[in-house]
Amino acid sequence: MSTRFAGWLGGSNRSVLPHKVAVGWSGGADSTALLLALKVSGHDVVAWHVDHGWRDSSRHESAILAGRASRWGIPFYSARLSAAGEANREAEARRGRLEQFLRWSSELDVTTLCLAHQLDDQAETVCMRLLQGAGAGGCRGMQQERMHHGLRIVRPLLHVSGAELREALRLAGAEWFEDPSNSDMSIWRNRIRHGLFPRMAAAGVAPELLFMRWQKQAERVAVHLDAGADVVLKNSSSPAKNNDGVVRLSWRQWVDCPAAVRARVLQRMMATALGDGVTPGRRHIVLVEQWTSRNGRGGLDLSGCRLQRRKGDLHLLPTTSVCACHHG
Repeated sequence: MSTRFAGWLGGSNRSVLPHKVAVGWSGGADSTALLLALKVSGHDVVAWHVDHGWRDSSRHESAILAGRASRWGIPFYSARLSAAGEANREAEARRGRLEQFLRWSSELDVTTLCLAHQLDDQAETVCMRLLQGAGAGGCRGMQQERMHHGLRIVRPLLHVSGAELREALRLAGAEWFEDPSNSDMSIWRNRIRHGLFPRMAAAGVAPELLFMRWQKQAERVAVHLDAGADVVLKNSSSPAKNNDGVVRLSWRQWVDCPAAVRARVLQRMMATALGDGVTPGRRHIVLVEQWTSRNGRGGLDLSGCRLQRRKGDLHLLPTTSVCACHHG
């Protein structure tokens, strides 16, 4: 097995991984390369495969993956989800996948999950966020690690290109599946990957380098915004969440901070009220700024929550409506 795999996981700026880890293994090139990299590096690795049931062949593919894992000496766990509806299919699949990962984490006492997003995925994500009008926080792209209900989720390959991963697999004689959805041009990411990026490269612009430079800049800006938000939340007389799920903040602290910091404070308040990963979209931030300029007269309904000014405080209240905020 190629020793090139092991070199991807070292370095002072990489996440330190425990001995026992899981990999979300689709059977594609990236997750196969990550699985083998962890195995070669001496980790006690288990493979978690979630079959979304989108293709008739998926059951057969799961059986093939079980055989490959057995040959490599890697414990394999597989679950098949109920078919999701056409509306928000990707979001439903992501939610179902995370729920299954949490079940396995609890059952197997594995608290670190590694995902195989790589450099090209990160550049595409930053490009999409820019096209969506995201701010610095969104344009940081995917984070190297985060916590989700006690499960530590790590992306160890964000610095490695897809071409390098595939070359290592070829040298090792390892097989992988190509997901047919990767060529579906109705998916925005695929239009960027197969349309925009090749055209940029043909024009002499390296898209991965370009968008990763912006990602680094966005990361630096976001750190400053987070520091500003920390000051606002720390200095406020009541930046807490009460038993009714209402998050309160001093109105004067809210009004006095810069608009960019205020947007970050709003993101933090929504995450406190509605859960990690929930963040307002650009449209919501514009509406909030307009409402703030009117001195908070009347309430303002956002997706899944409502802002109100009550005397000296700003209140963010969860609502019963379905949240249509962005996750990421």
